[in-house]
Amino acid sequence: MVQRERVAENVYSFQSDVYAQVNAGAVVGPNWAVVIDTLALPEETIEIREFIEQELQVPIRYVVNTHYHADHTWGSYLFPNATVVSSVLCRDLLDTRGRDSLEAAKKQGTTFRQGRIVLPHLTFAEGSLSLRVGKKTLTLISLPGHSPDNLGVIVEEDRVLFAGDVFMPIPYIVDGNADDMVFSLKQIGQMGLENVVQGHGDIVLRGEVEGSIKDNLAYLSAIRRAVRKASRRKYPWDLLEDVGVEDCGKSRVLIGGLAEELHSRNLYALYEQLYEEPPASSEDDEDYY
Repeated sequence: MVQRERVAENVYSFQSDVYAQVNAGAVVGPNWAVVIDTLALPEETIEIREFIEQELQVPIRYVVNTHYHADHTWGSYLFPNATVVSSVLCRDLLDTRGRDSLEAAKKQGTTFRQGRIVLPHLTFAEGSLSLRVGKKTLTLISLPGHSPDNLGVIVEEDRVLFAGDVFMPIPYIVDGNADDMVFSLKQIGQMGLENVVQGHGDIVLRGEVEGSIKDNLAYLSAIRRAVRKASRRKYPWDLLEDVGVEDCGKSRVLIGGLAEELHSRNLYALYEQLYEEPPASSEDDEDYY
């Protein structure tokens, strides 16, 4: 069962009950609707489609991919009459990494056996792209950090941002860049938003946006300090393994209890980003001998 929430008039968010509290969205006009991302499993995305087309009785004209990751894009094939929209880079990554990931998933089970990658039909490389849905204007802008192709969708009249995964309860930079994420978060902080629909997790309300951004920036600063401290050791990973998510200001229960795992991956990835090599571990030497 997908959890549905009305964010503003004719603006909806949909959250998976199955996978990592991942979110999708929709903006509905009198003649057509725009879906923003799909959910992790086909049946969840079908639930979104049925709500819009059967209950609200409008066709879905556009599907926006905020970034190429599977839990946000693999359901695009379930909207065969829609134009899929993304950044140019998202399209390129879907055509390479996306295809490889889907083929691997098909070999592991039957869930995605009918799935296929839909390459976006409408893309943009720089600046912004606007879509009109009834009386609402959607502005698509680049917000990298979680991944290089991540974009956000602003519903201008309601000041609602569908942020993709650049905004999550715990920042996740393994496929992205920490400096890019800091820049994007600061940019979001200047938008004067009423709500932020995160890529994962609960909707961030107006009074919470500034505090959530500060918390995420503080977390990114904390892991950067931890990585720099560890870099002075012969075996940096031995130290970083003991740096818990709570040591860096975030709760371990975030995103359905995945926070500790995401945090550990962040530390490893940030070390590689800063020092262009993986953090050495004493276990590596033990394996060698």
